[in-house]
Amino acid sequence: MKTHTASQTKFPALRRLSAAALLCCALAPAAAPVWAAPGDEAALNFVGADIESVIKAVGHYTNITFLIDPRVKGTITLVSEKSVSKSQAFSLLTSALRLQGYAIVSGDGYAKVVPEAEAKLQASPTVIGGQAAPKGDQVVTQVFHLNHEAASNLVTVLRPLITPNNTINANPGNNSLVITDYADNLKRLAKIIASLDAPSATDLDVIPVRYAIASDLAAMVNKLMESTPGGDAGRVTVMSDPRTNSLVLRAPSVARANLAKSLITKLDQPTTQLGNVHVVYLKNAEATKLAETLRAVISGDTSAGGQTNNQGSLSQQGSGAAGAGQQSFGSNTQNSSTGAGLGQSGPTNPALTGNRSNQQQGSGGAAGFIQADATTNTLIITAPDAVYRNLRAVIDQLDVRRAQVYIEALVVEVSADKAAEFGVQWAGLSNGKYRVGGATSFQNGTGNNLVGLATGNGDVVPGAGLTIGVFKQLANGKLGLGAVAHSLETAGGTNILSTPNMITLDNEVATIRVGQNVPILTGSFTTATGSNNNPFQTVDRKDVGLLLKVRPQISEGGTIKLAIYNENSSIDTSVKDNNGIVLKTRQLESNVIADDGQIIVLGGLIQDDADDNVEKVRGLGDIPILGNLFKYQKRSRSKTNLMVFLRPQVIRTQEQSNSLTGDRYDFIRGTQQQIQPTDTILLPDLGQPVLPGVVNGQPTGGMLARPVPLAPVPALNPGAASGQQPEVKQQ
Repeated sequence: MKTHTASQTKFPALRRLSAAALLCCALAPAAAPVWAAPGDEAALNFVGADIESVIKAVGHYTNITFLIDPRVKGTITLVSEKSVSKSQAFSLLTSALRLQGYAIVSGDGYAKVVPEAEAKLQASPTVIGGQAAPKGDQVVTQVFHLNHEAASNLVTVLRPLITPNNTINANPGNNSLVITDYADNLKRLAKIIASLDAPSATDLDVIPVRYAIASDLAAMVNKLMESTPGGDAGRVTVMSDPRTNSLVLRAPSVARANLAKSLITKLDQPTTQLGNVHVVYLKNAEATKLAETLRAVISGDTSAGGQTNNQGSLSQQGSGAAGAGQQSFGSNTQNSSTGAGLGQSGPTNPALTGNRSNQQQGSGGAAGFIQADATTNTLIITAPDAVYRNLRAVIDQLDVRRAQVYIEALVVEVSADKAAEFGVQWAGLSNGKYRVGGATSFQNGTGNNLVGLATGNGDVVPGAGLTIGVFKQLANGKLGLGAVAHSLETAGGTNILSTPNMITLDNEVATIRVGQNVPILTGSFTTATGSNNNPFQTVDRKDVGLLLKVRPQISEGGTIKLAIYNENSSIDTSVKDNNGIVLKTRQLESNVIADDGQIIVLGGLIQDDADDNVEKVRGLGDIPILGNLFKYQKRSRSKTNLMVFLRPQVIRTQEQSNSLTGDRYDFIRGTQQQIQPTDTILLPDLGQPVLPGVVNGQPTGGMLARPVPLAPVPALNPGAASGQQPEVKQQ
């Protein structure tokens, strides 16, 4: 034994000698240096020792340099019953530190001791694929490449098996997992991943169908073989191939596949009753239109599948209340028959007017007979089995959910008007017996009426603007005006934004009208009846406002073809016409192609008008500077900017429709809440209508929320039906 210094033997230690090694350890918080026996093995015996001193002692014994994080504090107990090697001592230290909430991150010739939460951020060893991984409780990052199972699916399975402070991430690009955890736990995870990343138990099976319809069997088997709630571990997928009238089966196990095959075999049996009449219930398509198409398929007559003129016609679209509203909006006979917009010619595009050939409906040929029942939206098909299978293949492909298009139009009009005028007018009248007078009067300054003021017309007042005059009192009390100067400058702006929006099915016409019906006088005459004259006037009514008609057509590439007709008309109040009113009309008709959600400009108008008028006295008005006293000048400028934008958006699912509806619903409801009146002493709040709130697409109260009626309670005895109270027996 070697002699210890006083500092090394300050605290008594427990020593245990073995045949191979001897390790001297302190029992106090400060550990003594480790001295190994010639066999280079020692027994560890640290009880309540300072954690930093223990790490240094083990580092001295294992010849490893440790970098200790300042946050690593406390005491540790590390005891080995037998002599351990250097690698075993290092493993024991990593395990003991893990129990204390610390981790060792191995580096190039050194090791770092950090808190467990920080270990994943350090430069830990990285293992890729089947490389040899470190052992023990070291923090290691390992990459697992998957061959069969999706990485995102395994994340949910492995996440509970990983230390909360460590991470697991999936890379969908190359279908791999990146896991940072302790080395011993990664070995366990590697075995789990290898067992889960296995090919499917069964391959795809193709089952021919002899008697039944493959699409019908696929829907029935999928419904019967549905997995229990909570997962799709036992899910069986069956798809139909209409071309070969066969089923494609995929099952997670051989047992589930055999069960599905047995069910298909039992269902694929010939019918016991003779006859070939079939009833097909449609989910999305319209039975009447689809019947015409199928008749054309059977008979080979392309005219049988033509659309009628009424479908999609803007001039005749709508019935009942909608039709009545359209008739009242355009009572003019010409407008109603041609589908005109707001009192104008209306769209000329056949896609919007519905001017298509009206084909007669075809009839079933010798191969079969097809009849549509519009009440139940079903097809009644009488055809041999082979023909019926072909028709069902066509029906399954046509009877799909049609996409919708939400169309938002923006009609923006910004106008600015500026005007300025300045003029001087003179008037004079002598006071003698024979009066001699003179005056200058200009058309632009008629609002001042200087002649009326000079002659004493007291009811004449100066016009708008600043009017300064020099007056002279006449002998009779009237005013004799010497001169008057008038100056006026005006500026005005108009900003009009109309945002009509609507939603319609693919390849269906949508129309929105917002405006008013104004009367226009077309003639007047008087009829004489005896000594009485009866005046009579004829009035025509025109629709004034905004009209938008759109027919969208969605292509497979994601673009939308739009046939558009837009008209915006209004009454021009700036023009006075004794014969009636003057209408302003802006009309646009076009065919465009836009992407989903793209804003496109349809057209517009940029108009800039400038007027410069000068009225002057001939000769006197041409004198420099002084000539302004004999002039009346007016200058104006009017600038109008009009643009029409369009934004189509395809809606294919119910979630998209609910999201769009909820957004517009919340906008209107928020606007209603902003204009609620305040409750004051003089004017109490009498209440304002507000839309009810919506939770998960359902109203929570208000006019839209209707309580579900309760089911009728059955009578307990015959006497209850006659109004008698039922007897209640008490136990």
